[in-house]
Amino acid sequence: MAADVHIAYDNEVLDEKDEVLDDDSKSKSPDELYEILVKNIKRYHPSTDLSLVEKAYKVAFKAHDGQLRKSGEPYIIHPLCVAIILAKLELDKETIIGGILHDVVEDTAMTSKEVEEMFGPEVALLVDGVTKLTQLNYSADKVELQAENLRKMFLAMANDIRVILIKLADRLHNMRTMQYQRPEKQREKSRETMDIYAPLASRLGISKIKIELDDLSLMYLEPEKYKELSREVEERIGERREFIADIVGEVKEQIANVGIEGEVYGRVKHLFSIYKKMVNQNKTFDQIYDLFAVRIVVEDVKDCYAALGVIHEMYKPIPGRFKDYIAMPKPNGYQSLHTTLIAHNGQPFEMQIRTKEMHRIAEYGIAAHWKYKENKFGKKTSDDEEAKLSWLRRILEWQKEMPDNKEFLNNIKSDFDLFSENVYCFTPTGDVKNLPNGSTPIDFAYSIHSAVGNRMVGARVNGKLVNIDYKIQNGDRIEIITSNNSKGPSRDWLNIVKSTQARNKINQWFKAELKEDNIVKGRELLLNYCKAKGIKASDISKPEYLEKVISKYGLKDWNSVLAAIGHGGLKEGQVVNRLLDEYEKERKKNLTDGQILDELKDQESRSNRKRNKGGIIVKGIYDMAARCSKCCSPVPGDEIIGFVTRGRGVSIHRTDCVNIMSLSESDRARLIEAEWAVSDIKDEDRMYTAEIKIFVNNRVGVLLDITKILTENKVDVTSVNVRTAKSGVATISMAFDIKSKDQLVSLVGKIRNVESVIDIERTTG
Repeated sequence: MAADVHIAYDNEVLDEKDEVLDDDSKSKSPDELYEILVKNIKRYHPSTDLSLVEKAYKVAFKAHDGQLRKSGEPYIIHPLCVAIILAKLELDKETIIGGILHDVVEDTAMTSKEVEEMFGPEVALLVDGVTKLTQLNYSADKVELQAENLRKMFLAMANDIRVILIKLADRLHNMRTMQYQRPEKQREKSRETMDIYAPLASRLGISKIKIELDDLSLMYLEPEKYKELSREVEERIGERREFIADIVGEVKEQIANVGIEGEVYGRVKHLFSIYKKMVNQNKTFDQIYDLFAVRIVVEDVKDCYAALGVIHEMYKPIPGRFKDYIAMPKPNGYQSLHTTLIAHNGQPFEMQIRTKEMHRIAEYGIAAHWKYKENKFGKKTSDDEEAKLSWLRRILEWQKEMPDNKEFLNNIKSDFDLFSENVYCFTPTGDVKNLPNGSTPIDFAYSIHSAVGNRMVGARVNGKLVNIDYKIQNGDRIEIITSNNSKGPSRDWLNIVKSTQARNKINQWFKAELKEDNIVKGRELLLNYCKAKGIKASDISKPEYLEKVISKYGLKDWNSVLAAIGHGGLKEGQVVNRLLDEYEKERKKNLTDGQILDELKDQESRSNRKRNKGGIIVKGIYDMAARCSKCCSPVPGDEIIGFVTRGRGVSIHRTDCVNIMSLSESDRARLIEAEWAVSDIKDEDRMYTAEIKIFVNNRVGVLLDITKILTENKVDVTSVNVRTAKSGVATISMAFDIKSKDQLVSLVGKIRNVESVIDIERTTG
């Protein structure tokens, strides 16, 4: 019987093939990868005309010609690998073509119009959607940047879910090749992947992508723990090979005896899942009993429950460890029966039972059953599939309700919480409600309707009165007691509720009820802020400026902006700065070259024509000295350039400064040539501030060894900041005074020789 069992791990012991998309792209030429792509497409679309796919390959090959990835491979390798991942998800031809072309508009001379002319409007929209997700505002701080990226992603999903499927495939291949990035970038991208992309793949039900993203992120965020877990799993596989084979053989024989046709095999839990359980439940590796599981895949639902009966007769089930996700599916559509059992030798193991269709959806998620219907606007999702994405509609509502990016991001992360479980409870009529773990009757009330939550005065659970902070348990039957005389929710409820939905609806009630008060308060906060900063409120209050801000935050009118400031949804400084941006844009348009020159002269006069510490000459403006920018801290010997500011003269940057490299086309017109003053370069007494980041494997004494070099070279350190990640890699941000770039290069060379130093970067903005 064991001969019929397929158990393999890394093609040897336990099989994860049904969950992980194999990476078969290593050491392959572009033509070899294209053949792999065609083979995968023909596997599920044997009669498909692939002429457009071939054309897309040739167009992308030519467009990316001469471009290399950090690995040194031709750039075309990346889009081909993205397309292979999409083909393994069995997606339609347009999506695969979009995957091949997803970088051509952003990284080559090719335009969206050319893509549309060659491949049609549908492919062009997919490519454009992915391109827009990549074109971010790098002047924002990281939290704002991440939130703005998320907003774009969800809007793209609302237009066509396939845009996000391409983006997920793109991120998966980038994570597979992350070893070529510097350590700081590896950690940054891995954290973003674990916070956003893996939960998003989970929400869409695509375990094939979600599992690999989790494990790859863990490998870079917790490298030592990852290696330790990998080693322990490998060792345990050797010990448990015969045990799992015996279980599979017994189960296969018993279900066949009762006439159930099905496939039985073993599988190993993926590393991040093990790590998560160890962290959340404070367990050691030896206490993880469901490291291996046996899975039964049958034809229909009745066979699932019949097989469950057989299994519970064969092995003793552990009480409280049975979950019926068939009757009550997870939010992403996942369905299966889970039960933990005790084998005859006393060893616990997990059993999963599902149908073939459930298994396919568990692997591919929304990609497994995404249907399209034709209409004059092109391909849109069917009503049935839209119902599966109710969470997406909820998020799109949040977009309108939350103008503040940081609030939006917090709500998204809360909704996507990787470590949360759901509880399933019932309405008095028997309908199932799915709520976050820890939810209360208040959460339940708002999940039914805002009016029910706003009029709630009490609740019964299973026929008994409970407190409003009662934690709902699986299977509870909840009845909400309402009253027309209710004065509405209490602010204390915000500290009780668990779900983002309930919190938002409570906040909405207070915003609506107290809108007039909030408008008055918001106006006062705005005027006080302007007064404190010396800003003339009338200058920035033109209707056209206000309209821009209203539009930016997606609000109805200016009173709504003031109300948002009043209740704390927007910061007054945030709004004033937006208005100032609009004021400066218009003022810049109206200034003549002569006026700009006058401004610079006034600036020079105010400083009594004194040369600043930087010792820099701006060409063409009366040899006027300028100030060094703190964002990149240029020192003599650096290539520099000037940027004409408003009211602050010319700021000097290194030519490799991020802020200079990311300037818009219109702002680049304000760049001006600059050079170091010869007298200042020769001045031995003049000092300049340099800033560097040092990445080290943390150890006792490493900071002392670095500062010792600076002390021996008589360098004055002005600031030091150290951050240590869980991975054990520390980032030392250091500023010190030097005389020239030559001295800086010499110091960096000496610091690189310190034991445990991984890399050194100079601050570039």
